[in-house]
Amino acid sequence: MKRKPTKKSYTKRLLVVAAVVLVLALTLFNSGIGQNDRLHVNTIDTQANLLFNQKTKEFTPVSPDKPVAIPRDIPLDPSFQHGWWHFFANVKDEQGVRYGIQWSFFRISKNPQEVPGWQNSQLFLSHIVVSNDHKVWREQRIARGGIGQAGVEKAPFKVWIDNWSWSSLGRTPFPGQLQVETDKLALTLDSVALGPYVLPGNKGYISKGEHNKLASHNLTAPFIQVAGKLTLDGNKSLEIEGEAWMSKEWGSGLLDVTQRGWDWFVFHLDHQTTLSIHHYRYHDAPDHVVATMSTSSGKVISIPQSDIIITPVKTSVLAGQKQIPLNWLISIPKHGINLNTQVQNANMWLPFVLPYWEGPISTTGSHKSFGFMQLAGY
Repeated sequence: MKRKPTKKSYTKRLLVVAAVVLVLALTLFNSGIGQNDRLHVNTIDTQANLLFNQKTKEFTPVSPDKPVAIPRDIPLDPSFQHGWWHFFANVKDEQGVRYGIQWSFFRISKNPQEVPGWQNSQLFLSHIVVSNDHKVWREQRIARGGIGQAGVEKAPFKVWIDNWSWSSLGRTPFPGQLQVETDKLALTLDSVALGPYVLPGNKGYISKGEHNKLASHNLTAPFIQVAGKLTLDGNKSLEIEGEAWMSKEWGSGLLDVTQRGWDWFVFHLDHQTTLSIHHYRYHDAPDHVVATMSTSSGKVISIPQSDIIITPVKTSVLAGQKQIPLNWLISIPKHGINLNTQVQNANMWLPFVLPYWEGPISTTGSHKSFGFMQLAGY
C-alpha cells in the first residue's frame, strides 16, 4: 500500500523540482545544441549542490563584512552565483481601473567566468505579469549568456532579454524606462525615484535563518512614481500611473535543504512610508522574519521578529488543488500597524520555472494601502 505524501514532503519536493528544473536548464545551455546525451546524474548532482549551498569554491560567498554600496552593486555581479531584480507596480488607468504590473529579471550561473559564445553557462530568466480584477496576462522568457540574447550593462544601466529591457541614462535604474512587448500586451513605463535607496538587514546583508548559513545581499528602491502606456489584447492603449517598488537580491546559494518556502509582503502604507516583510519557513527550524520600514525622508527601521505577528487567516484551493493562504493578518503593535490583506485577483499562481503565487494586494485595518505579496513553497 502506497503511503500518502505529507505536506512536508510535498513542499520540499516542490522546491527540489524547481531546483532540478533550473539545473536541467543550465546543463542544457552548457551542453550545446545536439548534446543532450551529456545529462548525467553526477553532473546534475554537482550543479544541485550550487543551488542548495551558500558557499562554493567557484563563487563569492555572501558576507556581512562587505556592506552593499550604490552604485557599485547596482549591476548584476558575475562573481556571485545568482542575482534577481524584482519590480512591482500598482497603477490605474484614466477610468480608475486598477492593474498590477510585475516584472523580474533573474540570472544564475554555474561558472563565474563569462565565457563568450555557446559555452557560456549563464542563464537569464525574465517574466512579465499584468493583472486586473478579472484577468491575468503573463509570459516568461529564457536565454543563455554569451550569444547576445540577454545581458547586463553598467553605464548606462541596462538589463535586457530579447526585446524586453529596463534602461536608464545613468549608472542607476532611475530615472528609467521598462519596455516589454508580447503577442498579447505592450508596456512602456517611465519611472522616477522619489526617495532614497534602502539597505535592509545589516547594511544590505540578510540572514535567512538562525540555524543555517544561507544569506543574501539586498537593496531596494521603495519610493517610485511610474507613468506610461499599456496595451492589452490589441485594444486601445491605456494611460496608466501609480506607485512602484524595485529590489535586487544576489548571492551564492538559492535554497536551504530544510526550507519549506517563503512569504514576501510589500506595502505602501502611505506616500511617505513603506513596509517590507520576508517570512522564511522551515521544516525543522523556527520560521525567520526580516522586516524593514522606511520613509521617503531617509529613515530606516529594522523591526525585530519578536515585534511582528504574521498569521494566515484563510486558505484558498488553487492551481491543481494547491492550498495557498491568500489572506493574512500582520500586526506590529509598537508601530500601530494592524493589517488585514486581500488579493486583487486570486488566480495569480505563476507556472514559471520557479512556480509561486505573486500578485497585488490591498489592506484594511490601521492602513488602507496597496502592495504585493509573493508566496513560494506551497
